[in-house]
Amino acid sequence: MTDKLTVSVLGTGIMGAAMARNLARAGHSVRAWNRSRDKAEPLAADGAHIAGTPAEAVEGADVVLTMLYDGPAALDVMRQASPALRAGTSWIQSTTAGLDGVGQLAEFARKKGLAFYDAPVLGTRQPAEAGQLLVLAAGPVDGRDTVTPVFDAVGARTVWTGEDGAAGSATRLKLVANNWVIAATSATGETLALAKALGVEPRSFFDAIAGGPLDMGYLHAKSALILEDRLSPAAFAVSTAGKDARLIVEAGEQHGVRLDVAAASAERFERAAAQGHADEDMAAAYFASFDEGSGESTTR
Repeated sequence: MTDKLTVSVLGTGIMGAAMARNLARAGHSVRAWNRSRDKAEPLAADGAHIAGTPAEAVEGADVVLTMLYDGPAALDVMRQASPALRAGTSWIQSTTAGLDGVGQLAEFARKKGLAFYDAPVLGTRQPAEAGQLLVLAAGPVDGRDTVTPVFDAVGARTVWTGEDGAAGSATRLKLVANNWVIAATSATGETLALAKALGVEPRSFFDAIAGGPLDMGYLHAKSALILEDRLSPAAFAVSTAGKDARLIVEAGEQHGVRLDVAAASAERFERAAAQGHADEDMAAAYFASFDEGSGESTTR
């Protein structure tokens, strides 16, 4: 198997577009498709072929990579691609699909004779654009030589979690990691909202915890987006974070674990989206702490 592959990228939003661009830069032949074609068109400047349909995109591909909103969206698009899918083709599903979703995708792959790799990624817009994502992957050992060049092009490191993508071990790890990200984001927003309400300068809080075990880079990164009004373009959108939070809560419920913080975070993202922040960075959940309109000025 040559290291130069024909890769079909289905879904060219924030993450998918960056992944497709890095695949093209690595010398792979990229066929890109997106439901809204205008989001895929800029990739033509990087040498990607912009396909009109999922079936056109996957025809003759060595690898199909899906980076779509959720499991049902990924399944719908792969069904559209179905007439042109070849048995034996490697399918890298990088959508955060949840436990039920990844099972449904794996079943589709089994019926079509595809080599299924469950491979969600950790990282947001900037590491995606730099090809520095962390790939969490599970799938058969036979055939990894085909998907490894793809992972190398989009990520800085690949962590293999198992040999059966259908078992969802990579998705499980992604949900655990995202639970921490979502909790930290919610805590950041609520802390800044409380500081605003109590008349406390955020800098006083940052100085108080500086260099200690409570300090963390993520707090400063997300706080800066809020305080400096840099919520667009989103690194990870409110709407997507809300979807992931709901998947996390569902996973906990299925395994007898009550995740109160994740459930509250899902509600916060939903409120922020209803206030008009759906497409902004997930840090915009800060505004969910206020009645609509009252938190529009930052804590500065």
